[in-house]
Amino acid sequence: MSFVAEEIAGQPACWERAVGEPFAPGERIAVVGCGTSWFVAMAYAALRQATGQWTDAFAASEALVDRGYDRVVAITRSGTTTEVVDLLARVAVPTTVITGVAGSPATARATETVLLDFADERSVVQTQFATTALAYLRSSLGEDLTKAIADARTVLDQDLGDLDAAEQFTFLGQGWTVGLAHEAALKLREAAGLWTESYPAMEYRHGPISIAQPGRVTWVLGQAPDGLQSDVESTGARYIDSGNLDPMAHLVLAQRVAVAAALRRGLDPDRPRNLTRSVILGA
Repeated sequence: MSFVAEEIAGQPACWERAVGEPFAPGERIAVVGCGTSWFVAMAYAALRQATGQWTDAFAASEALVDRGYDRVVAITRSGTTTEVVDLLARVAVPTTVITGVAGSPATARATETVLLDFADERSVVQTQFATTALAYLRSSLGEDLTKAIADARTVLDQDLGDLDAAEQFTFLGQGWTVGLAHEAALKLREAAGLWTESYPAMEYRHGPISIAQPGRVTWVLGQAPDGLQSDVESTGARYIDSGNLDPMAHLVLAQRVAVAAALRRGLDPDRPRNLTRSVILGA
């Protein structure tokens, strides 16, 4: 079994340990990250914003942190990502780093650290750390993750059928699950080199549906807009949605498909093309 497959399977146990502490009520927060961590930031920002608390998400390289925020939260598995470390060095407000590794350059520059080292990974492709960070952040908002954990265990045993044989995937989400859609698409690109796209669900019929056809998949994480299923199925594409599953647990299913698709194509999901565990510019 590959490293990433083992880490996918370990997620429910990690989520059980990820008990988050809330940030001060009313704090204006910017959440930053790169790649997968940015998509986790997007999901959390949407969830926190929905509670009436000002929260924005940025790619660390594009973060606008001089807009009156009270705190910057940085998500970085390794704590070494150049854009995150550079951003923390110039932020004047309190900072919180959520990471899997103690004693990193990011933690040295942060006001406080949330260490999720029990969820750290050997893999280049992030699965376990990212979802555990989101579990921590959802917990910090008072969410009960019991169902999400049970649902993740359910999808770990789900038969994938021939889903890994599809030639193209488009992932869709609404609200906080837009970030999950982007992350699911990234997993299939990273591990299997597949053509994937991702959009807010209501944007899909404004152009992207034009590529839907037999042999391709449109996959909704979370609640689907009315009429979308019939519109997709009329193209001959395969339609999938989360049903009653927690969307974060449904992301686990997409991770499993990414690994299976890589193996089907003769690729090693632990050694994705052109990627390293952390992007350290100039190294």
